[in-house]
Amino acid sequence: MLSIFIAMLGALVAAFGACAAPMAYVPNEGSANVSVIDTSKAVVVSDIRIGEKPRGIAVSLDGKRLFVSDQTGAVIVYDLAAGKELARIAVGKSPEGIYLNADGKLLSVAVEENDQVALIDTAGLRIVKTVRVKGKNPEHAVFSPDGRWIYASAEEADSVDVIDVAKGTVVKSIKVGERPRGIGFLPDGSRAYVAAEHADQVSVIDVAKGEVIAQVKAASRSNGITVHPDGKRVFVSAGGAGTVQVLDTSTNTMIAQVEVGKRPWNMALTPDGAKLYVACGRSNAVAVVDTTTYKKIGEIAVGTLPWGVVIR
Repeated sequence: MLSIFIAMLGALVAAFGACAAPMAYVPNEGSANVSVIDTSKAVVVSDIRIGEKPRGIAVSLDGKRLFVSDQTGAVIVYDLAAGKELARIAVGKSPEGIYLNADGKLLSVAVEENDQVALIDTAGLRIVKTVRVKGKNPEHAVFSPDGRWIYASAEEADSVDVIDVAKGTVVKSIKVGERPRGIGFLPDGSRAYVAAEHADQVSVIDVAKGEVIAQVKAASRSNGITVHPDGKRVFVSAGGAGTVQVLDTSTNTMIAQVEVGKRPWNMALTPDGAKLYVACGRSNAVAVVDTTTYKKIGEIAVGTLPWGVVIR
């Protein structure tokens, strides 16, 4: 009886450990699949066939569903436990970045060719609001931590549109650098950081004032932005340089640079902030960076042309 109890306890511990390990999800637009990485082992444990050209990705707060934007014009909802597609929500032409708000009830979708941001009710799986933006070809539409604002960047504009979520309208456009892409907010929501690809710079925005307070020189073709949970550092990927830079938020200066691979794009941090996972599109791999030593500590082969990473 004791041996049976010990075996059962061991199985429960193993199951708990498996559930507790953060999983990274990587949409591969070239191979039309999502690679699933166990971050505790830094290995791909499965590949999920999704859509025709997956790009933006989000995971429900309970970790049960994937939301993936597909270039056919839909957001695909995938049930991870059942291993099947639940729904396809038509959003418009060429959707890209998708993001959950803090409580996970709303999903924003940047719809490039329609020049709009769609808001999806994640419970009802339906569009509840569509907002026309001023900039052309929005790529990212990121919620502020309090959920009050969405900052939308556009590839063919030198500004970020500020959307009042409650009103469902653009209330301001903030001039940044040429071809803005990735956006990230400090945890307290006081500042936002916007990478401008053609300007090779990061704009620092005072959210309360709605204006740029600093411009930080970055490496070639700066595009992805990820903010560390401590709010002290911002990671900036540079597609032309093949690097990730580290921006010190207290001084607005770059303090480190890490070579990661070919065309690094969108990124994600593990929940403890210890490791940064970087989608390197032309390397067909995800680079793993130690955020203490600022060194690349691994590279994980995934599908073709990985677009980004989300970790839950």
